[in-house]
Amino acid sequence: MYGTSGKRVRFGRLMNPASNATFLVPLDHSVADGPVASTRQLVSIVGAVASHGGDGVVLHKGRARFLPPELFRDLSLVIHLSGSTAHAADTDAKVLLCDVEEALHLGADAVSVHVNLGSDTEARQLTDLGRVAASCDRWGVPLLAMIYPRGPRITSPADEDLVAHAASLAADLGADLVKTPYTGSVASMTRVVESCPIPVLTAGGSSLGDDAKLAGMVRDVMASGVRGVAMGRNVFQSDDVAATVRAVAGAVHGERRAPLAAA
Repeated sequence: MYGTSGKRVRFGRLMNPASNATFLVPLDHSVADGPVASTRQLVSIVGAVASHGGDGVVLHKGRARFLPPELFRDLSLVIHLSGSTAHAADTDAKVLLCDVEEALHLGADAVSVHVNLGSDTEARQLTDLGRVAASCDRWGVPLLAMIYPRGPRITSPADEDLVAHAASLAADLGADLVKTPYTGSVASMTRVVESCPIPVLTAGGSSLGDDAKLAGMVRDVMASGVRGVAMGRNVFQSDDVAATVRAVAGAVHGERRAPLAAA
């Protein structure tokens, strides 16, 4: 791992030491779309992620205040720095809502920034990503860049060349790992991974509602060489969050290495 000793320590908390991979659960959707769970339900969801094999959660700064600190003894906290709402004139225009210093004050192990490649405000979003990367280097904080081909000129967001460009862009601007769409095949995603010098995570997408299918999809994705998945809706919309987390964790880390916990 590159970077300062502080960044190496925090990066190590993101990765399962047995598999050198990670399963993150983004719970930042409430800024864009509205509430995803009540306060009590969110505590239960994060508790299930922590107890059943998840490696970290992604939250906005204000929401993180309402979670018991003990949930993060063995679970990484990633503070998401950017956002927009579904009601904006341009929903692809992400803006910074938090900074690295605030995230550290909250106990974050890492921060994340969203960039929509091909959006009308791409230039500002890239500038923001570069500035956050510099701040992360200064403070020794890992940076996850969530980069999606998404905008008025993007017709095929899972296109291999576009996804490879998104992943490469994250590395070029100083991110430590990148979350981007799955291209749809192991062969094409393998080429994306091989073209990128930083760990690649794939986005989870819309809810499947079937843990067996979900685990099979994750195993296919992991076969491409990605270093993990960031999966939100499939987890927090599940009827049995603990079971879904166990299924995905098993697929990410290998069935024998997934932590076992009582249901």
